[in-house]
Amino acid sequence: MLKKLILPVSLLAIAFSVWNSRKRTKLPLIGDKAPSFRAKSTQGFIDFPKDYKGSWVVFFSHPADFTPVCTTEFMTFESEKNEFAKLNTKLLGLSVDSINSHIAWIESIKEKIDYNGMSEIDVSFPLIDDCTHSIAKKYGMIQPNSDKTKTVRAVFIIDPSGHIRSILYYPQTNGRNIDEIKRLLIALQTTDKFNIVTPANWEAGDEVIITPPSTKEEAIKRLENMDDTKCYDWFLCFKKLSKDTLEEKLFFEGTNDICKN
Repeated sequence: MLKKLILPVSLLAIAFSVWNSRKRTKLPLIGDKAPSFRAKSTQGFIDFPKDYKGSWVVFFSHPADFTPVCTTEFMTFESEKNEFAKLNTKLLGLSVDSINSHIAWIESIKEKIDYNGMSEIDVSFPLIDDCTHSIAKKYGMIQPNSDKTKTVRAVFIIDPSGHIRSILYYPQTNGRNIDEIKRLLIALQTTDKFNIVTPANWEAGDEVIITPPSTKEEAIKRLENMDDTKCYDWFLCFKKLSKDTLEEKLFFEGTNDICKN
């Protein structure tokens, strides 16, 4: 009797282990609430996303401190920090290194690195200590087929309500395009503010796409009223949205240079 029970129980244990492992490593998806965490950072203790309620967040990981690609990214992020701030957006970095390592690396960047016209860059946005890998695992930042211990270059754009709006993954070998992250952030905020969507390669000031009609009557009405729209068919209509209008509606501090190319 005991032998007959051993096999089913063993299989059940294996199945539970696999299920539990998948549950633990489930990646957050677009539209999900951003996984919460409490952590130490170079700017003090962080309770996320509670401490960031009401702000957009660009939450990103880097493989390791004192690495060349990461250094160029952090200098570029810091140089663009005010541009993000004008869009009510805060930067938040993470790696599996310790606070002491983070601080030493940041000091090295400020004192020694002159890159692409940037020097004496003082990285002032928080950099999280995730030595236990717990936060990185919550966000799928460690991808074992790339590296079993270091994070890839993940980027999560999180809205003021704490929901994930965009996810980008870059490999360890190639730096991120910070201008593209900012462009996507502006596009997301434009979509929210004006109830439109943006076409391929959209930049601030380009025409935007009116959301497709939900009924036949709405489609007919749209085609009959094309004074401020340009329709190629009932499902594809564009309208103008100037940079001035974006500046007026999006800028957190009323500044007027965030949409510059």
